[in-house]
Amino acid sequence: MKLKYAAVFEKAPNNWAAYVPDVPGCISVGDTWDEMLAMIDEALRFHIDSMLEDGDPLPEPERSINEAIVHHIEVLDKGVAGAFPEYDFPPTIATRFEFVEIEVEVPEAARTGSEADRKVLETAAAG
Repeated sequence: MKLKYAAVFEKAPNNWAAYVPDVPGCISVGDTWDEMLAMIDEALRFHIDSMLEDGDPLPEPERSINEAIVHHIEVLDKGVAGAFPEYDFPPTIATRFEFVEIEVEVPEAARTGSEADRKVLETAAAG
């Protein structure tokens, strides 16, 4: 089964950073674009696999690219960097919004689990 999530990629002076708004806490950094793609794929797989193992509900891939852009603007407006004064956040040079698609193996328990999980799985199966 494949799940498709909108991801936000940001180019900073020395690296790339990425996060998936529909999967809170799913963030990663990489030195190059190719490394970043591999790292966010790994981070997303790890999050989804961990949630399935723990029996947590799967995060629904709800945001379109446009909704991810709006979310990112709202995050910037809230002043994320200002919330962490101990960190020196580098300025962002560019931001890209793309879908990240992962293939996950869903255990039988999740397939027959909660209604929320079934909805996510049915949405993913529909493509």
